[in-house]
Amino acid sequence: MTTAHAWMPTSPCGDGCVEHPAPAVGAFRLAWRVCAAVTVLLCGVLVALGVPVTRGRAREALLRRWFRALVRAFGAELSVVGGPVFQATPGRGVLVVSNHVSWLDELAIDAVQPIRLVAKREIRDWPVLGRLITAARTVYLDRERLSRLPAAVAELAGALREGAAVGIHAEGTTWCGLASGRYRPALFQAALDAGVPVRPVVLRYLVDGRPTSRAAFVGSDTLVGSLLRVLRLRGLVVEVHVLDEVAPGRASTRRELAALVQRESERVLYGDDLRVPVQRVHGSARRSAVAG
Repeated sequence: MTTAHAWMPTSPCGDGCVEHPAPAVGAFRLAWRVCAAVTVLLCGVLVALGVPVTRGRAREALLRRWFRALVRAFGAELSVVGGPVFQATPGRGVLVVSNHVSWLDELAIDAVQPIRLVAKREIRDWPVLGRLITAARTVYLDRERLSRLPAAVAELAGALREGAAVGIHAEGTTWCGLASGRYRPALFQAALDAGVPVRPVVLRYLVDGRPTSRAAFVGSDTLVGSLLRVLRLRGLVVEVHVLDEVAPGRASTRRELAALVQRESERVLYGDDLRVPVQRVHGSARRSAVAG
């Protein structure tokens, strides 16, 4: 596979990174999950129609409930570690920066607080999910055309100045979840230009309390194949760690800011105990590569 330019994000994670075997549900439970996921996805069409005519908290609540239902339908349990939302001050913009493992990342993030995401343009064409993600005012980025990057950064900075919470996956592509990549600094410039804080978020996928790569969307995975692998998985927990904001002024360049946020995130990814309360959203749920 060739890349369009030398700076296009790549990951060494491939098919061999995905764990085999893994605890699986029986045929009846799998059939139940498939039916539940299809039902919730179809309901998403109605949600997509309702989003443009709702505003403020009602709109956010509608989207959040739908995303939580979808996570549960895929058989996962969502755990939020830290703050209940990403935006500490309503009306003040914040750049939400997370690692990237799976197409489930977006569902889990929006199940905590629906935000604007920066996503690769291919997501726009996904059935149902693409429409919902677009309805959430996603900013689509053409990663193969580097010339579009300054305009994307300017668009993000404008949204942040207007008070939006905007999310990026800083690695720029998916990793297996047991390893992570370097945080790309380009989109961090938007937070510096807008003078807003950065909220580090860490996504972890666990089975029986141990990290798993079964939810990763890497290698030769197709979306359907990855969906089925997650649906078969028993005991999946998606942890969303909401870390303390990085205030404006703590870094003077985008590279310094990216490195600072990555250090904070790696404390969680590699085992530091943050000793904060866990808010558990009970239920059953895990490559939308969102650019960073």
